[in-house]
Amino acid sequence: MKSYQDIANFSNWSKQEKDQYTISVMKGLVMDATRQANSGHPGGPMSCADFAYLLYRDHLIFDPKDPEWFNRDRFILSGGHMSMLQYSLLLFRLIVKEVSSIGWLDLDDIRDFRQLHSNTPGHPEVEIPGVECTTGPLGQGFAMGTGMAHAEAYLRNLFVSNDQEAGKLVDHFTYVLASDGDLQEPVALGSASLAGHLGLSRLIVFYDANEAQISGNTNRSDSTDYATVFEGFKWHVQEIDGHDHDQLHNAIESAKKTDRPSIIIGKTIMAKGTASMEGDHNTHGAPLPQEEIDKTKDKLGLPSDKFYYPIEVKEYFQERFSELREMVDQWKKDRSHFDTDEKIGSLLSICIDDNLPETNYPKFNVGESLATRKAFGATLDEFAKDLPNLIGGSADLEPSNYTGNFAKTYQDFSSAHQSGRNIPFGVREFPMAGMMNGMALHGGIIPFGGTFLVFADYERPALRLAAIQHARVLHEFTHDSFFVGEDGPTHQPIEHAMALRTIPDFNVYRPADAKETAVCFRLALEDRDHPSALLLTRQGVPVLDQDYEALDQNVRRGAYIVKDCETEPELVFIATGSEVSLALETAELMLDKKIRVISMPCMEIFDKQPDDYRDQLIPKRGCLKITIEAGITAGWEKYAGVNGLSIGLDHYGVSAPGKDLAHEFGFTEEKVEGKIRAHLKNLL
Repeated sequence: MKSYQDIANFSNWSKQEKDQYTISVMKGLVMDATRQANSGHPGGPMSCADFAYLLYRDHLIFDPKDPEWFNRDRFILSGGHMSMLQYSLLLFRLIVKEVSSIGWLDLDDIRDFRQLHSNTPGHPEVEIPGVECTTGPLGQGFAMGTGMAHAEAYLRNLFVSNDQEAGKLVDHFTYVLASDGDLQEPVALGSASLAGHLGLSRLIVFYDANEAQISGNTNRSDSTDYATVFEGFKWHVQEIDGHDHDQLHNAIESAKKTDRPSIIIGKTIMAKGTASMEGDHNTHGAPLPQEEIDKTKDKLGLPSDKFYYPIEVKEYFQERFSELREMVDQWKKDRSHFDTDEKIGSLLSICIDDNLPETNYPKFNVGESLATRKAFGATLDEFAKDLPNLIGGSADLEPSNYTGNFAKTYQDFSSAHQSGRNIPFGVREFPMAGMMNGMALHGGIIPFGGTFLVFADYERPALRLAAIQHARVLHEFTHDSFFVGEDGPTHQPIEHAMALRTIPDFNVYRPADAKETAVCFRLALEDRDHPSALLLTRQGVPVLDQDYEALDQNVRRGAYIVKDCETEPELVFIATGSEVSLALETAELMLDKKIRVISMPCMEIFDKQPDDYRDQLIPKRGCLKITIEAGITAGWEKYAGVNGLSIGLDHYGVSAPGKDLAHEFGFTEEKVEGKIRAHLKNLL
């Protein structure tokens, strides 16, 4: 075995020797960083270092100068706890002379692993150049990788359908490194099932099957034959020795050529290369003892020095960079050529440059009773005409979510028709949300997904991760209250609207009518920094008499006046969704009071408005505030104040027609009036 003592002759070593020693250097960095931080996961990175290194050095296509180059291969470390593996590889990408133009990690970043404000946090975060998505919650990286592969497939076929040669502008692979824990999470298997069905052939997963987890060996909790499972999912399956470089190279090349998604099941050893702890599950989630590190370094031919990183290893890793730059330069030339083409140039502007074109709002008749879910469908149909990158679908609820016309018009995405814009997700809410995150992070795509609001619970981990990553995804949640009716308490969302509002950096829109729905949809499309949810009614609500131009400006403030009094108000009604019309109807019964009615389609946006606007809209003194929403009252106290009244529903519903439930739960104008007058009496 070669050692640091022979490094002066590194150029004369065989490729096998160079590769193996580079991997040893990576392992040394992993051990030192986790030990210095007294925190981290060394065993997994040492287990899958062979695959990750060979992929990065010999196969992965990227721009050494620009981490955001559009046609790069994507690499997702789904087992995010193995972050030091990825950080060591990003260190190898750094070209010292051009550090200002790149942003890859340097050795100081490695030394600062898991420290405050470092570029090397405990789990990979999308803000780090070279990290495609934030991972850590197991299984979600797999789902996001599936979404990225879907985005690539759709865009490639979109360009090909307009010009065969233009297909080379979007032509790359998505690689996912998954752990045992990833595959135990149902979100990964749900995504895998759909990926196989859709024929996402540019998706390549390496399964690091080291059979060790924090609590012990995987055989304590899992005996699944994943090769058989993935064959059943219609994947291309290979089982190899995950430490054999020839087998790894051949498996990657074979995976690139198949017409199916591919999984490489690599049989590996946890903490491979350690002096005495190979296969020990205790290496999974804790730094190695210093004595073990010292002995391991001696075994691997490394000096005892901390953070050993010889220039010879770095230069060897970067030998392919000139070739990669030539590929990037050619792509840029091709891009410039197609920019002048009317059709392709427009697609490039919208999809690659993310320029949002003008869109037209649908027409709705004032006074008409129309469910906001139907308004969403009509708006989707209208916007889709000008947005070829607006794609998505429903979790088997097309008729209920009103995405069916979109599906009929633009057809299903399938293995045989990958230009289809509708994604038949099936009953896979969590995989759907995870895939949408991946599509958004890939770029070029604005994804949407529909289901019932009550099933947002199934999606919540992905919604949270979307917010953390500032991913532009659009969630359509219909059947937004007890007005679901006959389906009963299991399908009646009571706590869900407010629960979604507790997610930071996540915009929740509950529009009052059809026109507000259309404007909220447009705002969600424009917002590149936040995921959005539209909460929509099953039942019809009247279309209010509002001009789109004025409404657009009002909704952008999160809340606005829909009905005002001539003087300062005595009562201020603050409502959302279907309860805005209820508030207006109640105000008509209370003509003896000076009443202002406010629609608050988005709390999050309103709370960011200047103090003077918020105080002008909802005066701090001199009036009584009443909030009205068909859900829990918790959270509304910040607007109602100490003496105010929050009208809501703090218990689960029952099965009955929606109109009957309105009477039962006090959501008619007469009963709302009665609650308000009783409250006023009690204050006296």
